[in-house]
Amino acid sequence: MHDISLQLRAREIVTVIGPNGAGKTTLLRLLLGLNRPTAGRIHRRPGLRLAYMPQRMHVDASMPMSVGRFLQLGQPGIPRAEADAALARVRAEKLCNARLADLSGGEMQRVLLARAASRRPELMVLDEPTQGVDVSGQGEVYQLIAALRDELGCGVLLVSHDLHMVMAATDQVLCINQHICCHGHPEQVSRDPAYLELFGDKLAPYTHQHNHAHDLGGDILPEHHQCRHDHSGESKNKRERGSRGSGNE
Repeated sequence: MHDISLQLRAREIVTVIGPNGAGKTTLLRLLLGLNRPTAGRIHRRPGLRLAYMPQRMHVDASMPMSVGRFLQLGQPGIPRAEADAALARVRAEKLCNARLADLSGGEMQRVLLARAASRRPELMVLDEPTQGVDVSGQGEVYQLIAALRDELGCGVLLVSHDLHMVMAATDQVLCINQHICCHGHPEQVSRDPAYLELFGDKLAPYTHQHNHAHDLGGDILPEHHQCRHDHSGESKNKRERGSRGSGNE
């Protein structure tokens, strides 16, 4: 991987996309300080509060740990009420007493997102946050990420395998394949020849517009629980008022 340069700002969602083997995970490990670059440099603001959500987490089926205890693990100062609030942010408050090993893929991703947000980070790094989530629930997860960004005022670095599902929830896109192929707003990247060469035109950018909501497993909720939300318009408004915040992260 070479010639990669990016800057992360508060209140901005930056999505890194690319094919398998493009270097997305390597880039994350470098930014998190898990790997050292062989050239170039990485600058982090002193005292930066950073939270990381892994792509997946293996839980032994025999482990009796509850979701609430998992949220407090490594964070002994967090009271039960704060753990409950973290789950409520991702609409998973009913999971607090559930066994971690019993969660579905979609439930686990929400719990991992809640744990990342519970640290009230200034930068959240999310590796494939919809891993294991049904297509019907993926748009809901991206909506939650955008809502957390607004509530916490944090920057978000999001890694995905394509632009299809993140179209409505990101401000900037960085398309890499061992180097930067193209970058910019989602619509701009989706029309870039370098993007089309990698992905073709079969992955039309996804605009999430519907009048229903999903439960934790991705199924559609009954009508009396539904509310209208238009991710595309929400994202467009965010981009119109400026995708670049103040301060570097």
